[in-house]
Amino acid sequence: MSHESETADDRQPESVPDETEVLILGGGAGGYVTAVRAAQFGLDVTMVERDAYGGTCLNTGCIPSKALIHGADVAHEATSAEHLGITAEVETDLGQLLGWKDGVVDKLTGGVKQMCMGNGVTLIDGEGRFVDDHRAAVVTDDEEATIDFEYAVVATGSRPIELPGFAFDGEHVLDSSDILTLDSAPDSLLLVGAGYIGMELSMALTKLGVDITVIEMLDDVLPMYDAEISEVIRKQAVDLGVEFRFGEAASDWEPTDEGVVVTTETEDGETTELAADAVAVLAGRQPAADTVNLDAIGVGPDDDGFIQTDAQGRTARDHVFAVGDVAGEPMLAHKAMYEGGVVAAAIAGEPAAIDDTAIPAAVFTDPEIASVGLTSEGAEAAGYTPVVGRTPLEANGRAPTMDATDGFVRIVADEPTGRLLGGQIVAPTASEMIGELTLAVESGMDLDDIMRTVHTHPTLSEAVAEAAADARGAGLHSH
Repeated sequence: MSHESETADDRQPESVPDETEVLILGGGAGGYVTAVRAAQFGLDVTMVERDAYGGTCLNTGCIPSKALIHGADVAHEATSAEHLGITAEVETDLGQLLGWKDGVVDKLTGGVKQMCMGNGVTLIDGEGRFVDDHRAAVVTDDEEATIDFEYAVVATGSRPIELPGFAFDGEHVLDSSDILTLDSAPDSLLLVGAGYIGMELSMALTKLGVDITVIEMLDDVLPMYDAEISEVIRKQAVDLGVEFRFGEAASDWEPTDEGVVVTTETEDGETTELAADAVAVLAGRQPAADTVNLDAIGVGPDDDGFIQTDAQGRTARDHVFAVGDVAGEPMLAHKAMYEGGVVAAAIAGEPAAIDDTAIPAAVFTDPEIASVGLTSEGAEAAGYTPVVGRTPLEANGRAPTMDATDGFVRIVADEPTGRLLGGQIVAPTASEMIGELTLAVESGMDLDDIMRTVHTHPTLSEAVAEAAADARGAGLHSH
């Protein structure tokens, strides 16, 4: 008799049950959190996933790209510290790096599957579509069946935006997922789009020795952020060797013996031909609301393709919910997870509502960007009288010891009350630092609460307290 225990990954997918209390279509960040939480409330839950548990974030987005970025940072730091008295030469094997990345992803996806099954969620590897208000059709490799449900949750996520004439083929025209599965590093790549995906990948690939040109129809990087933030990232990208073609749109491409030639066009009609091994279109993502036959339940997406929901995640049909990217901006995994918990509670009859006041966002460029709540302009538009506190990293004790003084912390507060309304951080660990400001905004804290909190010295987090002091006119090092 074997003493080996059966793991979730060893078990075969279950057959489609005749009925379930809660049917979840999509096993990404929003779907699996909804499933686990609903099961913990004692509900009978069935989750259908047609691709990979964990969704885009875990399999082809957040997690693998951060693994790639980490590897790129290791290589870059090892070869760019001559001024510190450290000289090194490194050899980078992109295939091996991405193989390590795959191991990280496999471990985490296996954990998601095991967590679901450990909580009693029935997992179906297949594709589900609504038939009517309380029935869905499910197609798997082994069967075509129907399942009756009391409640349903649409968690189908999003997919890359495909530009006209640039259909993804995995060879000449790549999406972000294709980049994360390359066998070897190309000599050169054209990247279309200087948004957060384009900037994360362009900086990482440049550090790995790829010749990168970014084509962007606007006049700067990261259009979702203000000029002060964008400038820091653009300058660092240029220093790394990224070339930018601002004010140009990718209009056409042709294959060549060496790769591709992409034609760009300005507003004035001036065209340029750019050659590279391949072109990656990183123009953002769009909701995938068209995969589950919403017409069958009388629910339709809005003009932007999102499913409209209320404060509990309900659609126009009270028993059908939507979470994650398909349910609206911001399209962030942690927002999807948060919504999943609220929806599960709502289905179980518990008091719960979505409050998106303090949902942080992060961009894993070099340095990182993180933000939460309102900007100064947003606060003014919302009727506040904002005051802004700012401190540059060059005034922080820890930043010079990290050789990382490009960046700043900026805090936005309501001037009459001092209440924290938002913050923006550009720093090497901005994604970690934003947690303090997120808690402050969520809890209704004021500038004095931040100032009175003793921050460890020397750390980058001291810049948060200094920015709060600056907003009060009491900064020590801000100016």
